[in-house]
Amino acid sequence: MREIAEYPNSFGPLGPGSERIETDRYTLCMGPGKTWNTVQRQHFGADEIDEVLEEVRALLRERGRPRTQWEVGSSAEPPDLVERLLERGLVPDKEPYAVALVLTHAPEPPPPEIVARRVETFEEYEAANAVQWEAFDMPAGEVEESRVLLPKLWRETVNVTHAAWLDGEIVAAGTSAPTEHGLLLYGGATLPRARGRGAYRAVLQARWEEAERNGTPALITQGGSMSRPILERLGFERVGEIHILMDRFDETDE
Repeated sequence: MREIAEYPNSFGPLGPGSERIETDRYTLCMGPGKTWNTVQRQHFGADEIDEVLEEVRALLRERGRPRTQWEVGSSAEPPDLVERLLERGLVPDKEPYAVALVLTHAPEPPPPEIVARRVETFEEYEAANAVQWEAFDMPAGEVEESRVLLPKLWRETVNVTHAAWLDGEIVAAGTSAPTEHGLLLYGGATLPRARGRGAYRAVLQARWEEAERNGTPALITQGGSMSRPILERLGFERVGEIHILMDRFDETDE
């Protein structure tokens, strides 16, 4: 389960507009739009780094994608891949480090005044995404790209979105993907003004219940600087770590 937690995008179901290229040396995951790309599951020799780097860039250029993350987990080869990529001009991402986490028992219940469940309408889905955009301080250009794609994603995605309501407003949200190993968690976020009141725990509880209904009672995720302490307090166990770099090879200043 460690590799799944380190590289969830390599194992989760593909959504609309997404593509995944799997090779013996890496997996390249591309989301809808042009801006979300990531390289995972790196296994190659130190003498192959320049070749792999240019191969990945060529694949992205063919698709009009000017940048990509590299998520380098504990199981990556060569073991010093992060240092070697930094030497070649990649830079730490805005959130440069995360921990691979797994939960295999029910989490602590949330406060009773907070309601969390699956979103049921497009309006709820849109509001849940807006929470994620604000909480993660997403750049305006990426927000606009995501907003345009929302109707298609709502109609076609296999992922599930849960949200938490406080005083009638959606204040926390999270996306998840069902797999045979458990529920892969993405994008759990709470609006800054609502933090510390249990909304994140409520979304987590709703996702756990989803995993139980699926017959796969486990939650698998990555925790960054903000979510990691909360998740570990709620019982998630560390199974690996991930260093996140950004390769901006074709971007302009426009």
